[in-house]
Parts: sequence; structure tokens; C-alpha cells
Amino acid sequence: MKLSAWFLALCLASPLAAIAGNQCEIRPATPQKLADATVTAMRVVAALEEIDAPVVLVARVGTDLSKQGLVYSHIGFALRDHSDGRWTVLHLLNECGTARSALHAQGLVNFFADDLVNQDARIVWLQPALAQRLADHLRSLPRNALHEQAYNLIARPGSREYQNSTAWVLETLAAVASMPELDDRHAAYAWAQRDGFRPDIVHIAYAKRVLGGLLGVNIIFTDHSVGTRLSGDYPVVTVRSIFRYLEESGHVLRQTEWRNGWLQTVIGPA
Repeated sequence: MKLSAWFLALCLASPLAAIAGNQCEIRPATPQKLADATVTAMRVVAALEEIDAPVVLVARVGTDLSKQGLVYSHIGFALRDHSDGRWTVLHLLNECGTARSALHAQGLVNFFADDLVNQDARIVWLQPALAQRLADHLRSLPRNALHEQAYNLIARPGSREYQNSTAWVLETLAAVASMPELDDRHAAYAWAQRDGFRPDIVHIAYAKRVLGGLLGVNIIFTDHSVGTRLSGDYPVVTVRSIFRYLEESGHVLRQTEWRNGWLQTVIGPA
């Protein structure tokens, strides 16, 4: 597919800076990283333009979670014809060095120009009726945004006090999928559970927490029960658990994935 003029302009106008995911500092993106992000964004846009959908889910690999059997660490909504651009990603990000979060709108080049592990990507198209309701909801933001500013990287699913990026995506999906639409985070998560959602279990041993340096303002273990902390088995909303839920509940229309730059069938962990 040929690049349209609007996308070429988007690529050329993209800022040359990205927020480093691990070092928590702003530094210029290298020409190679920017080039890689542009190639991925072009690939994703080409796929999005082939199907008439107002919104999709798009996932990226910002952190290496392979030891937990996971691939994708972050997910957002790519909204067609947003006021900021033809395809704009709406997602929740932790503010660097804090326990706060904010909702962000980014072009696809910027979305993939962060300090990522690699340029693997996955798109999930939703059933048309749900996709249209979701697009309408996202265009109305910040009204009923279901956003909790207090951020916890390992937020307990259904927590009233904390939220992370994947929890925001799940709760938004559930709020929109319910009829009528919900405007309460806790109610949205409860609805997702009734609809079949199950969190993943991430094991974090006590020694890893202390000796491994898993201590920081954006990681709050006390959000979980004493029993969970003793066992080290933490329920968490992961990208994989969101994809599994959407597939099993029949909300998925189509999926496309690239690994190492190659298009492939979606098989295995997300």
C-alpha cells in the first residue's frame, strides 16, 4: 500500500524525543530508533486502512516480560479521525518518577518511538457494534474517563485506590460493552468478571522484591492482600489477559501481529 500524503507528513513531523521506559529520563531518540518506529507505524497504518473500523486496540513491547511468559507490556486504543490526527493512540502512562498517571494522545510514530524492547506489534479489531460505542466514548473524553490518577504498576484488579495502564483499558472496554454504559471503575471491573475476564498471576518472590530492587514510588505491594504478598502470586491485568478475555467472550473480529518485522498468525502468549 502506498503511503498517503497525510501519513508521510506525520512521519516527517514526529518529534525526535522519547521517554525512556526504564531510566525515567527524556532523551533524544536515535535516528535508527525513529526509523524503526516509523516503519512499524507505517505497517500498522496500512493494516488499519484496509478495514473500516473506528477504533482498534494496539499493543507494544515496552518492557521485557519474557520471564513471566508474556510478550506485550502496554496497550492503547488507536482511534480513527481523532482531533489530533487520522490515527491517534489514547492510553494511560505513568508520569516519570511519580506514583501518578495521565491519559495521553499520541500519533503512532511516537507510540512506537518510546524506549521499546523491540518493534513487535499486535492489532485487535473489535466487533463493529462494540467498536462504534467505544469510539464514541473515547471521543467524549475526558467525560467518564474512568481514570484514577494514583498509579500502581502492579495494581490489584478491581482496586478502588490505584490503577495502571492495562486496568484502564480493561475497565474502559467493560464500561462500554455493558448496557447501559457504566460510569464507575469498580462496577466496570465487576462487569468484566461476569463477562469472563480473569487476571494473570504474576509471581514476584519476596527476595526479588527486596534484593532485586522492586521498590519504587509506582509499585505498591500493599494494594494486595497479606495472603497475596506472602505467596508472591499477584493477580494483575496484563495485555495477555485482556486479549484472552476479548477472544473468549466473542468481542474480537480480527487480529494481526508482527514479530521481528514479519506478519504472522496470532499464536501463543500476548
